[in-house]
Amino acid sequence: MTELDTRPGRTACDLTIVGAGPAGLFATYYAGFRGLTVTVVDSQPEPGGQVAALYPAKKVYDVAGFHGVTGADLVGGLLAQALEYGPRMILDANVVDLVRDTGAPGFSVELADGSAIDSRAVLLATGVGGIRPRSLALGSGWHGRGVTYVVQDPAAHAGEDVVVVGGGDSALDWALELQPIARSVTVVHRRRAFRAHASSISAARAAGVTLLTESELQAIHGDSVVRSVVLRDGSGAEREIAADTIIGALGLVTAPSPFAAWGLETQDRKLVVDSSMRTSVAGVFAAGDVSTYPGKVALMATGFGEAATAVNNAAVLIDPELSLFPGHSTEDDAAVRAGSVPD
Repeated sequence: MTELDTRPGRTACDLTIVGAGPAGLFATYYAGFRGLTVTVVDSQPEPGGQVAALYPAKKVYDVAGFHGVTGADLVGGLLAQALEYGPRMILDANVVDLVRDTGAPGFSVELADGSAIDSRAVLLATGVGGIRPRSLALGSGWHGRGVTYVVQDPAAHAGEDVVVVGGGDSALDWALELQPIARSVTVVHRRRAFRAHASSISAARAAGVTLLTESELQAIHGDSVVRSVVLRDGSGAEREIAADTIIGALGLVTAPSPFAAWGLETQDRKLVVDSSMRTSVAGVFAAGDVSTYPGKVALMATGFGEAATAVNNAAVLIDPELSLFPGHSTEDDAAVRAGSVPD
């Protein structure tokens, strides 16, 4: 079992992968499959990225081979696969700089705690970057007492009165997930129209979800836990409704990107890459939501393919004797992993 370190010393490896979301985890497995030594660094205390942090109980439908899989189950499978070849995983750690190693090919990956990783190549799979849910203005002091931003276990809300604040897809997704088991579900959105897909809005109405537009949360009442909320509509009228749980679904706040300071070309906060997933700095690759190129389709399934492309090209950079094409995984032996299967 690979040790999950949180305060590492200085180490060395073939490939450092920054980001332990779906693309980063698959890249970790694939790099091990190619015979590379790997270190994974992630700023979150647990692997899985945005999927694990925000959508563990929601189903993902754009992964090949699964009609629908919960975020938690998907991350669990990806992590088990990623650990197969014994990578070093450094969690709850921030990369603050990439320094070109003048003494040897590669980089010094500098961490916030003062330690560093000497790496022959780097793969950035940071997704949308450091993220956290946008907080409810009235939520301070109520977190853990009825206010939440992530539904870890829908069953825990059985028989509750649930108020979801937000107007995007996440708000409607949570409402649809909880409606069959909650006593009531109300979605409150301050604008006239929801931003969510029309099909989700129609499904929520058909399921009995109460949808309130041009309405805002004015107050939270309770004792040791939330008991009710006060809502104000566009006319200024107020009403109080029962609430056991308030779910904030107001989107995400992202940390500033360090990429420009690292000398990497960006476009709309994403890393510009070529067809080999190379960035503008030789030896640095990118895959998943953090990368961009003409015709990019930002799906999780796309990120898995980009991860494999990036790793195979990094493998050749690290060891020019390797073949770009690794062979098929159905022929899993040392020759295939080394990319030396005869024509």
